Amino acid sequence: MERLQQVNPELARQMRLAMRLSVAFGVVMLAGKTAAYLITGSAAILSDAAESVIHVVAVSFAAFSLWLSAKPADRRFPFGYERITFFSAGFEGALIILAAIVIIYAAIRKWLAGLPLENLGAGALLVLGASVINAGLGLYLLRVGRRSNSLILEANGKHVLTDSWTSFGVVAGLGLVMLTGWKPFDPLCAIAVALNILWSGGNLVWRSVGGLMDYSDPNVHRRVHTELNTLCSELGVICHAVRFRSTGTRLIVHVHLLFPYLTALGEAHRLATQVELQLPRRLDSPAEVVTHLESLEDHGEVHQEEHFTA
Repeated sequence: MERLQQVNPELARQMRLAMRLSVAFGVVMLAGKTAAYLITGSAAILSDAAESVIHVVAVSFAAFSLWLSAKPADRRFPFGYERITFFSAGFEGALIILAAIVIIYAAIRKWLAGLPLENLGAGALLVLGASVINAGLGLYLLRVGRRSNSLILEANGKHVLTDSWTSFGVVAGLGLVMLTGWKPFDPLCAIAVALNILWSGGNLVWRSVGGLMDYSDPNVHRRVHTELNTLCSELGVICHAVRFRSTGTRLIVHVHLLFPYLTALGEAHRLATQVELQLPRRLDSPAEVVTHLESLEDHGEVHQEEHFTA
């Protein structure tokens, strides 16, 4: 993506506001769920509160990552700071996995120790209110994250939505306990919630690893090649050796362009510039295109010589 200072000012403002709201609501949700646990003693609510602790820590790191990713490139980091987004997503995913393990442990421990539950109605209402608020916040974060192509906000939005589903699951479990009187529904619900967020955390870690290892997403690969081939065909240019990588906020595309040997350098440069300017518009996503100009007639021999020399 263009860095935060370079995007539409209104969109940049929305990104900062979204992250601040996420931090503020995370703290409020944690306080509400802790209060609900204290008045009920529910393992399911405890699991939900534990997940909120992880969320507050993770979103604080995400806020720092969003700020850092917006910094321009400098002498120490000539390609900028954008790839911090993958560290942020991985950190958040790892914390979610940790929360799931803690939840399972706490649920089993409380089950074995006995299940003294009380004030379930009041506790369920507190958690239900938190889940509704979290659902709205999560959808908002996802919308802003996708509009700005920010993996940080998107990952945070998915985490908040996961938190809301966790809370809905807790409310369902408490409802079953109140309807049936069978208390083991409470820890079983907590364990089911933990398994769900374990999957969500694993997915975030995979996206982080994939980004850091420059994994080539098949859908992005197909779109880049399709749009590039169409554009080059319109401009009368031949392209090859296409590679791309994601910074977490934008694509960096490298492509070699072939021109007849006698093509004037100025004309070749003009056409290459058109490729660099038009491809991001056709991809409809933030991208930086780097072109390399070659002679059509002898580029194969040159590359063979380079390979042989190496």
